[in-house]
Amino acid sequence: MADTAGRRLAEHTTLRLGGPARSWVVATTETELIEAVSAADAAGERVLVLGGGSNVVVADAGFPGTVVAVATRGIHSDAEPSPQGGSDPTCGGAMVTVAAGEPWDEVVATAVEREWIGVEALSGIPGSTGATPIQNVGAYGQDVSQTIAQVRVWDRVLRGVRTFAAAECGFGYRHSRFKTDPTRHVVLSVTFQLRIGTLSAPIAYAELARALGVEVGARAPLGEVRAAVLGLRRAKGMVLDAADHDTWSAGSFFTNPVVPADRIPDGAPAWPQGDGTVKTSAAWLIEHAGYGKGYPGHGPVSLSTKHTLALTNRGGATTADLLSLAREIRAGVAARFGIELVNEPVTVGEAL
Repeated sequence: MADTAGRRLAEHTTLRLGGPARSWVVATTETELIEAVSAADAAGERVLVLGGGSNVVVADAGFPGTVVAVATRGIHSDAEPSPQGGSDPTCGGAMVTVAAGEPWDEVVATAVEREWIGVEALSGIPGSTGATPIQNVGAYGQDVSQTIAQVRVWDRVLRGVRTFAAAECGFGYRHSRFKTDPTRHVVLSVTFQLRIGTLSAPIAYAELARALGVEVGARAPLGEVRAAVLGLRRAKGMVLDAADHDTWSAGSFFTNPVVPADRIPDGAPAWPQGDGTVKTSAAWLIEHAGYGKGYPGHGPVSLSTKHTLALTNRGGATTADLLSLAREIRAGVAARFGIELVNEPVTVGEAL
């Protein structure tokens, strides 16, 4: 566990934005992670637990406290590999426990290789595994709440390790109990319950089904699903590439709004939620409020040229630049449609 000062968070976030941390600690084991957070708490220090830096917007002034970078590793399963490759077909499923610091896409790649079903459509999402239950990360018709069995955390209030079953996690659309109380729980590991086989979970997203040439609800080979998702994400600038400024982002900056059915604009996509509300597309709202791909077309920040939901750093940007654009778009959508967009990434040091 190394402790340094003055490291710029811009070097550790996918937006490449953020000022210096007063103190910086790298935790490579669960014990180091707990000790680093506990020591900062005992000293009355502010703490920022940082995984892959893909879902955070840090102020230009930086963070006046201790950043604990989670670098724990490990993927452990109760399903033994079969001699032919993949996992033992006599087992009905695999319980897979993943350390919080494991890069998420490496977990998905391992799952596909080992023939573990249920996360293949979540390929290409940047960040760490420990962040996935906090946001209930999802894409292309899957989200992690569908396969999470339990989440182990360090509870900073009770000062002990706790384990939450999936039913206790309060999962909703891009939401969980951990997001509701963001400073209390430090995720240590996540356990997934995954089925075993060569075919994916039923394809639930029309765009992915079209890319695979199958009907919605059909299954496809795991490797083909992963390849198709990576292709779709890459076309939208959603697979990290240092040479592509469209990927200098925090992914989708706004969540899809869930509103009463009578507030959905004419022509907007609408996905009924079963409780009288309807989810609509933030990207559609942004585009139809007058903010197209690449908006404003000049300057250090813009919407991605490939996808209107991503706000991007074109090089030389500041966090203030990015948040100014975010406020403009949010205000424009509210003025046009009366719907308030909510940011998906966490802001640190400067509110949106």
